[in-house]
Amino acid sequence: MAIRTIKVDNLTRVEGEGALELRISDGHVTAAKLKIMEPPRFFEALLRGRSYAELPDIVARICGICPVAYQMSAVHAIERAFGVTVQGQLRALRRLMYCGEWIESHALHVVMLHAPDFLGFPDAIRMASVHGDKVRDALTLKKAGNELIRVLGGREIHPVSVKPGGFYRVPSRAELTAMVSNLERVRDIAVELVHWVAGFDFPDYTRDYEFVALRHPCEYPLNEGRLVSSRGIDIDVADYESEFEERQVADSTALHSLLKRRGAYLVGPLARYALNFDRLPPTVQALARQAGLGTVCNNPFRSVVVRAIEVAYACEEALRIIDAYEPPQDAALTLVPRAGVGFGCTEAPRGICWHRYTFGADGTVETARIVPPTSQNQPSMEADLASVAGAMVDEPDDAIQARCEQSIRNYDPCISCSTHFLRLSVVRE
Repeated sequence: MAIRTIKVDNLTRVEGEGALELRISDGHVTAAKLKIMEPPRFFEALLRGRSYAELPDIVARICGICPVAYQMSAVHAIERAFGVTVQGQLRALRRLMYCGEWIESHALHVVMLHAPDFLGFPDAIRMASVHGDKVRDALTLKKAGNELIRVLGGREIHPVSVKPGGFYRVPSRAELTAMVSNLERVRDIAVELVHWVAGFDFPDYTRDYEFVALRHPCEYPLNEGRLVSSRGIDIDVADYESEFEERQVADSTALHSLLKRRGAYLVGPLARYALNFDRLPPTVQALARQAGLGTVCNNPFRSVVVRAIEVAYACEEALRIIDAYEPPQDAALTLVPRAGVGFGCTEAPRGICWHRYTFGADGTVETARIVPPTSQNQPSMEADLASVAGAMVDEPDDAIQARCEQSIRNYDPCISCSTHFLRLSVVRE
């Protein structure tokens, strides 16, 4: 039997570090293992014994790109445990802050990390020599998203104003309306971004994923909703563990999340879009159709288009929220700690971010469990890699390597979050 090995020691244009091993025997891929080797960060253990009030600031440190996701999931879990529901303008401000995170994170991924794959450049720096206008547009979008987070959260990275019950400080109407003209400008940039990425040359590849996302009665999901799937799951976020489980694997410091009955599933933009297309405003639905998308997209390489669609949506949603904003009388509701269990689940840019905390009577954290989106997608990533590589076994090593790296970047993986990229090794036998 012929044995062929391909190694990539470092995958660029992803957040974090890992490795991939492909084993090919008699022209067939017999194993595809995505190995995540970053040291475990022990956040769940670090939280034990801390006050509930400290949770938002600590979990924000899990990720510098999507700290809002971790903060929001945490505060929802705390409030659920203590019997408090945040509504009205405080709820709207949380949604607005999340729009900022989607804008900055998606813009970074779409243009700086993923577009070079489709245009034949090794990185965004060299891509800028030909597409400098698009790189500048991405930076403008990212700056606008960061500004939303700064105004609401106190600073762009690891915001400090989020607290259980609301915020430590809420912005004035003048502070928000001052951002309107720039948001209108970047909304137009986002629309042009959709048209640009829709013109990329996409591999002819689809998979029959089980999509999993939040679904809200009337909104495209950000902070709230029931947990649903394309194959019939429809549960409260508190019942996550009835359908899903995490398993330790020898090759990874990240746990693998799986459906108990069916295995791998997919979270993130493709899942949100497929399960909530009808929740998008008509203007964004029309934009998606102009970009060549139907109501469901099963081609993971086209996820770059769906992310761009979500940038346009987040800009439009931010403008809607600001237009209706009236400062609330109080920056936060009063919480009274009590013993109990709280659950929170929100839609990080990369997919659902699920939290569960057990609190003592004084609000001290007794146990914590955090399931980030990348660890949920890891089994699907491995399935994609096996399928993509399996269709290319007779092609040169560098072609297989490039397509596998691109396939991983379809997911915009946040490896550091999942440890709580790609080194590639292909063995042919």
